[in-house]
Amino acid sequence: MTSRYAFSISCILLFLNISFSQNTYDIVFPGKDQEKKCETCIQIFNNKPESVEFSIVRNNSDLFFQVNDYDWFSRLFYESGDGIAVDIVLKSKYDCDLKTVEKKRIRGLLLKPVYSKALKEGLKLNEDKVYQVNIGKIPDNFLNEDLEYNILFLSNKNLCRYYVIYDLESYSWDLLDMGMYMDELTYSPKQIQVLGEESYIVQNKTLKFIVPFKKNKITYSQEDIKPIYDSLKLTDFNIKSIKVNAYASIEGITKRNIELQEKRANGVLAALQTFQKSTIKTEVLPSENWVEFFNDIEGTKYEYLKDLTKNEVRNEIAGTLSKEMEPIFEKHRKAVLELKLEKKDKYVAEPMDDLLEKFNALIAENNVKESIETYEKAKEIQNSIFEKLKGKQGAPEFIDKMNIPRQLKFIEILINNSAFKYMSDYTYAYLVYNDLLELEKMAPNNAAIKYNLVALKLKLWLFDTIEIDQSNLLSEINGLKKYGISKDLISRMLVNFHIVIVEKFIEQGDYSNKDYSVEYINKNYKNFDLSSSDYLNLAQFFNDYGEVEMAVKLLENKARSIDIDEDLLFYYLNFTLIDRDLTEKKSYRTVMLNAINVNKARFCKLFNSVENGGVTFQLLADEYLRTNYCENCDN
Repeated sequence: MTSRYAFSISCILLFLNISFSQNTYDIVFPGKDQEKKCETCIQIFNNKPESVEFSIVRNNSDLFFQVNDYDWFSRLFYESGDGIAVDIVLKSKYDCDLKTVEKKRIRGLLLKPVYSKALKEGLKLNEDKVYQVNIGKIPDNFLNEDLEYNILFLSNKNLCRYYVIYDLESYSWDLLDMGMYMDELTYSPKQIQVLGEESYIVQNKTLKFIVPFKKNKITYSQEDIKPIYDSLKLTDFNIKSIKVNAYASIEGITKRNIELQEKRANGVLAALQTFQKSTIKTEVLPSENWVEFFNDIEGTKYEYLKDLTKNEVRNEIAGTLSKEMEPIFEKHRKAVLELKLEKKDKYVAEPMDDLLEKFNALIAENNVKESIETYEKAKEIQNSIFEKLKGKQGAPEFIDKMNIPRQLKFIEILINNSAFKYMSDYTYAYLVYNDLLELEKMAPNNAAIKYNLVALKLKLWLFDTIEIDQSNLLSEINGLKKYGISKDLISRMLVNFHIVIVEKFIEQGDYSNKDYSVEYINKNYKNFDLSSSDYLNLAQFFNDYGEVEMAVKLLENKARSIDIDEDLLFYYLNFTLIDRDLTEKKSYRTVMLNAINVNKARFCKLFNSVENGGVTFQLLADEYLRTNYCENCDN
């Protein structure tokens, strides 16, 4: 499913009587009777279809109002006094060198309003089938500045809407990943991705470990890395890459802390490199552990430190207080290791066609004379073919060249083929569903078939591909228990059932049952572990259905943990940065520091102008955001 907005537009209603000195032309600021004077304009915006989008676009020095719906445009600019004006805002207004940001009703340079007659006469359909009309020019002395363009909507010359455009990344949402049973339950390799961007990364398995360090020491305890050794000895995987987030406690000198953590991380990496001959791709990200520091002092006598800058905190804790807080600091010195693994494959060097020939020969041999050894070798080659297909060395249709008799003795291999075809390309869902129905006739009590069928039914139901009897589907989900399917997986499917049915209830106008299902989802997702993609899907689902508080509640603690996925963390920032009620909380500073540790450049870029890939630099009008931005990005 796709998000219901490609960008967010913030509307600021103006009731305050703030003085200003610049030319405001003939614009009327209605004050307390704004609601009455702007009734028509407000109604038009309230009834704006979701498909209607508008913005300001720049071509050299010319500014254009752009809209994709002519009828809505005509209703908005109907009377002679209905118009539009642009407020050109400079980023320099928010420079960190300034003590405060001057707050005015008009934030920048106001251009002369353009009214209904001129708007309609100048409106043209461009080559992208979008309507544009010229609404003014950027002054010559502004041309080399970093700019943004706010929109004033006028009704009978009254200012009724002041818009700041936030360029928020849009994400898709889907059902929580149920995976498919092959030899074992296998989850989707697809990762979090922004709409419009291609991202397909094979991720067979990921292991995470935490290695603690003692104060001023770069060595680690063998006992602490024993779980890593044990996991690697038992696994059928090679290490593909290792990412190490190395954290130092915050007391001391920053430069020395970072150097210490780099040495600690490199020591662990050197030990892990001994596990295989091939070179392991490594990445080390050293930083000070401000995130857990601020988390751990919450509710203690040290909580007052959260109001101080980083340098003020260092000065405050120097000396005896640092020794007193050592029980807190000792938990913060650690390396968080993320190992990405890929399955060992002894056929990795063999061409696809050669493997296909070997596979078909083994199946034919086993069909004549059954042999466990031959069967297992065929499955081994089948998995090798899958690995190559994941690496895009062939299309999913290649699977159809595998000659497997439709017999019960080959049921595992047949299930694997169907499941892999679906997971490689979701457009195969209906074909795979029908194939599994045929396999079910052959093996009516096979747990993998039963599970895969229910997972596919939920997916196909979401997209209205098949008719579903809701009571029967609920019975099928709950009935998976007798086939040995775990309680956690059944709970996950039940949440997905309610995610799908929310869409159906809205289509039927049944908002009471829709609310019941949303509440069921909110209560029951806690019954099982969530992956990063699950968190994002669920949060975006809540956001799309107006349950922003549920989305915040879902992610707020996760956003303050140092092992959060980068894209998930920035997704949380993406939809909360514009919420003043959230950003003014002390705990939000921890989220921002977490993002800075994970990817400082990406965090700082959020405060660029829209034209330079940011959300908007006008976020810096929020003093709390500006303080944190200036402390961490203005250098």
